[in-house]
Amino acid sequence: MSTDPPGATVWITGLSGSGKSTVAAAVRDRLIGAGRPAYLLDGDVLRTGLCVDLGFDKESRTENVRRVGEVARMFADAGVVAVVSLISPYSSDRDRVRALHEAHGLTFVEVFVDTPVSSCEQRDPKGLYASARAGTLRGFTGIDDPYEPPTAPDVVLNPADGDPARMADRVVALLLPT
Repeated sequence: MSTDPPGATVWITGLSGSGKSTVAAAVRDRLIGAGRPAYLLDGDVLRTGLCVDLGFDKESRTENVRRVGEVARMFADAGVVAVVSLISPYSSDRDRVRALHEAHGLTFVEVFVDTPVSSCEQRDPKGLYASARAGTLRGFTGIDDPYEPPTAPDVVLNPADGDPARMADRVVALLLPT
């Protein structure tokens, strides 16, 4: 019988510019540093490959979450911690991914990066919020398309929690034995 720790999925959700990807990378790095295999599935990167054929309408966003959820489940099933950084705006989609993991006996940790939209707009390196506010970018999550915050996430992170390294430590503490 294997003594290797089981895989898991850490699903990090929040608005664009909330800090999801930065926290996710720190979580992955800490897990690897502790000897746990981990892989980062970042929404921006996945949109250039696995999900390049999808748009940003509700159906496409749901399919994006479904695909990423299936890949994360496969990583977790193989004993790897899949660290997912994905806006995933609809709670029903995230709930389906959690149920998928639970049906396979796999750990699913939902992390909500609760950064106010005003802070996300200030951090906006791509100018997406400005474009959405100007009306040149339609269907932008948090502006003219909804974001449904998790109702019962396993972890809530917000800017007052400190830097991304401290936030990552809170998440990793749920996965590593003390």
